[in-house]
Amino acid sequence: MKLAEALILRGDLQKSIYHLTDRMSNNLKVQEGEIPAEEPSSIMEEFDKVNLELTELIQSIHQTNQLTPFEVYGSLTNALAKREELIRRRDFLSMIVSQGTVKFDRYSKSEIKFHSTVDVKTYQKELDLLNKEYRLLDTKIQGLNWTTDLIV
Repeated sequence: MKLAEALILRGDLQKSIYHLTDRMSNNLKVQEGEIPAEEPSSIMEEFDKVNLELTELIQSIHQTNQLTPFEVYGSLTNALAKREELIRRRDFLSMIVSQGTVKFDRYSKSEIKFHSTVDVKTYQKELDLLNKEYRLLDTKIQGLNWTTDLIV
């Protein structure tokens, strides 16, 4: 199995955990004299099975990421950490650009006028460069995911 396939499977298993949680929640209480639509003990068994499969898969993904070389960052794990750093900075810069942009929606001269405390153009340029850096790194990571075998 390729690393990318394992990541897709991880997402599917995480969704299964969510649905099992919802199913269990819906079957924990019934009116007196009624029976639940599903037996909670069978849902619990299914949850334990899926949860263990997810844990083992995540361990394999982490091991594969740690042992897979990646250009400048040494390992895929380090490249993923760098990508997360870029995402956090990108989100922060996006907020600055969005909130720092003054919108002229005054209806009369008596309303309060706002002005920006930052140079939005400078932050926008940095955001554009950061978006490009993120896209390039993410593309390399995704490509590696489809060519790397999962270590089991």
